[in-house]
Amino acid sequence: VQLQAFGGGLVQAGGSQRLSCAVSGRTFTDYDMGWFRKAPGKEREFVTAISWSGGSTYYADSVKGRFTISRDIGKNTVHLQMNSLKPEDTAVYYCVARPGGRGLNLVGSGYDYWGQGTLVTVSS
Repeated sequence: VQLQAFGGGLVQAGGSQRLSCAVSGRTFTDYDMGWFRKAPGKEREFVTAISWSGGSTYYADSVKGRFTISRDIGKNTVHLQMNSLKPEDTAVYYCVARPGGRGLNLVGSGYDYWGQGTLVTVSS
């Protein structure tokens, strides 16, 4: 499975940004998808995940109510809509995937495939 993340950039606090992750190489609907992020000087952290069917999602408390994960089956793409962005959301965001059917995983080591990361910078 190959993951190509894009959509990062510079945005002002309070603004919105949408990240996307294009999936290729395997059947898209066989995989749970998710996003992690790593801010400068901080450990990598879970952001959100969506099940292979799209029927289940999970969000970190820090982004709940502001971020939305979705998947476009026709385009083999998963999106992360980020609203009400805060400076503390500044990080490199990584798209991840793992075979579905085992429940959503919140731990990075539980994912088999990682994209290259895309930087989101939120200015105050």
